[in-house]
Order: sequence, then C-alpha cells, then structure tokens
Amino acid sequence: MFETGIVANETPETGTVVVAVGAKRDGTWPFGDAARHLDGRTDGLLRRALDLGTPQKHGGTVQLLLPQGTDFERIVLLVLGKEGGKDGDLTARDVAEAGASLASRLAAIGVKRATVAPLDGLDLGGITATDAVALLAEGAHLRAYRFDRYRSGGDEAKEEAKGLERLDFAAPDGARAGLDAVGRLAEAVNMTKDLVSEPANVLYPETFAERTRALEELGVEVEVLPKAKLEELKMGALLAVNQGSVREPYVVVMRWQGGGDEAPLALIGKGVCFDTGGISIKPAAGMQDMKWDMAGAGAVVGAMRAVAGRKARANVVGVIGLVENMPSGTATRPGDVITTMAGKTVEVINTDAEGRLVLADVLWYAQDRFRPKAIIDLATLTGAVIVALGHERAGLFSTDDDLAKSLDAAGESTGEPLWRLPLGPAYDKHIKSQIADMKNTGQGREAGSTAGAVFLQRYVGDTPWAHLDIAGVAWSGSDRPLSGKGATGFGVRLLDRFVRDTCEG
Repeated sequence: MFETGIVANETPETGTVVVAVGAKRDGTWPFGDAARHLDGRTDGLLRRALDLGTPQKHGGTVQLLLPQGTDFERIVLLVLGKEGGKDGDLTARDVAEAGASLASRLAAIGVKRATVAPLDGLDLGGITATDAVALLAEGAHLRAYRFDRYRSGGDEAKEEAKGLERLDFAAPDGARAGLDAVGRLAEAVNMTKDLVSEPANVLYPETFAERTRALEELGVEVEVLPKAKLEELKMGALLAVNQGSVREPYVVVMRWQGGGDEAPLALIGKGVCFDTGGISIKPAAGMQDMKWDMAGAGAVVGAMRAVAGRKARANVVGVIGLVENMPSGTATRPGDVITTMAGKTVEVINTDAEGRLVLADVLWYAQDRFRPKAIIDLATLTGAVIVALGHERAGLFSTDDDLAKSLDAAGESTGEPLWRLPLGPAYDKHIKSQIADMKNTGQGREAGSTAGAVFLQRYVGDTPWAHLDIAGVAWSGSDRPLSGKGATGFGVRLLDRFVRDTCEG
C-alpha cells in the first residue's frame, strides 16, 4: 500500500531525495532553496547534470551519479514547468501529472521510499508550495496503484511487485491537511480500481453488493435489494438481463445525508459484473475484458466513498444495478419483449445491448423514489463511443445545459475529460419498434452511442439528467498521465469535484 507523509521542512541529508527545479528559461534552470543548497554541497553537480543530460520537459526526472563522501542514496531532479513558459502556465493538473510521473520513475529505478525536498523559493506559476505538495501527492497516489493480489511468485517477485511504498514531503505542518485530503480521495479511487480489476469469479453481484457495506463505516446508509424485492418492484428489464445466470441479481442503494433536507443528487451505475453478450454472444477474443463492464457501478461506489470520506455538505444517493449477462437455456432471447419497471415495453433485438436495460429500471426507480434534483449515470454502454472519441474522453449526453457545463468543467479540472454528444427527437426513430414501445438497439452502425442515450432518456422523466458513456476510458491498455495500465477509476474524482463545486453551499 502506497503512503505519503509530512517530515521536517528542511532539505534531507540522507536517503533518496527528490529536488524540484524549474523548467529551463533563457538558458538557465530556475532553482528553489533546496536545489541551490544541494548544488552548493555537490560543487555544482545539479546544474551540470541538467545542462549535460537529456533535455527534460515538465515532469521529467534526472537521477544524479553521486560523488563519494555524500550520505544520499540518490538525488533525483524533478522538472516543474514548461520550457520558456511564463507565470501561470503551470496548472494544478500539470503538477498532479508531474507527481504521477515521479512515482512511476521512482518505481522503475527500484526506489521504495523517497523524500521530496522543500519547494520553497521555486516559481510554480501562482500555485503555492503547500498546494503543490498536495497535487504532487495526488498524482503519486494515483500512479502508484498496483493490483497484484493474485501474484503467487517467490519472495523476490513479491518484493519487486510492491513498487514505490512511501513518498514523504519536507513541508510545513500546514500542508498536512491537503495531504490527508488527497489520501482519502485516492483511497476512493483505489476502491473503484480494485472493484474493476477483480475477476468475475471473485466479484459477482452478491460479492459486489457485500463490498459496498464498507461504506457504512464512513456514515453511508447502504441498502441491498435482493431478487425478491426486484421482482416485487417489477424491474423486468434488469431481471431479463440476469435470467441466464445462476447468480442472483441485486440493486444497491447508498445514501449520504450531509445536506439537510434538500433533494439529493442521484448517481446511477451500470454493474454488469460479466458480459458475455448473452445469446448474442461476443467473440472470444477480448471477452476477458468484460469483467470491467461494471465500471460505472464501481465509479459510483468510489464517488460515494469520496463524498463521505470528506463529509461533503450535500445529499447524494448512489444506486447501482448488479447482474451477469450469460447465455443459457433460461437466457433472454433476441426477439423477446420485456416490460420495464416504468411499464414500458422493449423488444430485445440484441442481448448484448444489455446495459441500457439494467439502467432503465434503476433510473426509473431512483427518480421515482428519491425525486432527485439531478441524475448522473455512468456506464460502459457502447463500443460506438470508442469509435467516436477513442480512449481520450468519455461521451456526455445531457438534457440540461447547466448540468453538462458543470460536468465538463469538473472533467477538465480533474483530468477526466468529457465530450458532449447530441440527443434530440430526430434520434428517437432509431429505437422505434414495430411491436413494442421501443427496441434496445439503434439503426445498425448509425449513432450507436446516441441510440443508447435516447433509450435511457425515456426513464428519467423531467429530472435534469446526464449520461456518461465511459466505455473508452474505464480501462487502459497503456500508461496514462495519472494512472498505469488497467483500471483507471474514471469518474470518481470527476463526480467528487462536481459535488464540491455545485452541490455544497
């Protein structure tokens, strides 16, 4: 487990020390107090290493070869700033990404523990040294995450797998509060990453529901609705998706009451713990990735932990639908007609368009029971959104411009960007059925993500609503600025920022 901490606000004399320097300007490297001190102690070694080494951009690192007579294990230089840049060019996101880059580099060279020297005297473009400590720690937390609980190698392999274990910051005690805050947020993100990374034989609807009970320790009220209750509620769409599986389906309701009597914000998550496609079965290649088809539900759980962890002054309810989509003699067939909790009928054209069926009932249930002031759902809903946006942004659909703008701003500030895609009556014809109120697919390859969104729109009533299609960003096959390969935890920090910015007085 990766940790951060605060130590005395002075340049360390031993161990692995990270020293931040400014980006090169006008042929020179701006130094803060710590860099000037160590450069003097080592007879100009820091400047020589920067001048003679490979040119470094923002977030780049240089490991120094230390002369005899020093007590350091290593000195690692970290560049903060953009070459030739001006004050204000460095954003909070830039600093967080530098912290992530630093954590990755330290792990790569085998460092287990390191200390970041004081940032005093360094030009950070308007960002205070105290804020920079929190931002560097946030990035390091996000990038240091590892999911290796199933490795069974020898002691040496297990030790290697641990990676960077602790990063301390030499800073005033006033920086401790910010460090604690980003630590709690990182725990929430890591909870989501753990859920998304688990194999489906370990994390299935029942065990997923059990894990949400951990939120009760933070004051979240957790209510687990079993199959019998879902049948009583007539959640016909959700039950139809799960009926091919031997596992029982569940809906979990998580409530954080920090905002008095005001109407809550509702967060809704798709939790398909494994998606074979059902009778419309997926190709074998890549099907193992469908363990993370519950990433929307995972993000909602993480967001609930985040808002509860900092005792947000807001009312937030999270509702997730947990199922498996499996082929069997009892599975829903293409051509079947099902009835949702809202009383609307759906012709099932493709059983692999199952996420919208799960969300239809959960959305209706949430808006009917809680009368929320706004609804945001997250789902790995369509492959079409990857065709449209790649793996760089999630798709955003919304019936409310102000809600969409606030979500977009939260996404940009947290490095979890969105891109708004269209809704509107012209797309309703895409899901028109000849024998039912609607069908669960659109018109072939045309506007596939929008077809899924207009389907969901029919289950939110007049409540301001946004749908985030996170299929392209929930999992990454390569390193990203703030996360490594695997589960990204996308949505947790975005939703936490949204709540902070729009729901707390």
